[in-house]
Amino acid sequence: MPRHAGRLRICSTPGCPEYTAQGRCPDCRAAADQARGGARARGYGRAHEGFRAAVLARDPECVLCHNAPSVHADHWPIDRRELVRRGDDPNDPQHGRGLCQPCHSTETAREQPGGWNR
Repeated sequence: MPRHAGRLRICSTPGCPEYTAQGRCPDCRAAADQARGGARARGYGRAHEGFRAAVLARDPECVLCHNAPSVHADHWPIDRRELVRRGDDPNDPQHGRGLCQPCHSTETAREQPGGWNR
């Protein structure tokens, strides 16, 4: 057992016995990042940059808290994966809303499959 095991926890990846300060151990985090792929591999290319710019221009203030500038173009009320599955254009700004960082993190945790708050 590591010397500082009292401060460490078991990796959150099922079956991994490694200790880590929080969440996944470095090896499991690296494997998850590799499997996830880059932004372009997940569909966030030039078309998404246009989506983001249009949504943030339309919603310069966070549409949830109204207390901070929008910095994220969030797919809403239908997420990007569902729009693609339906054959809809996920880069149409009508499918987005502008959110500040705290509101985007909260919404992602609450709504996204596998969100860290579930």
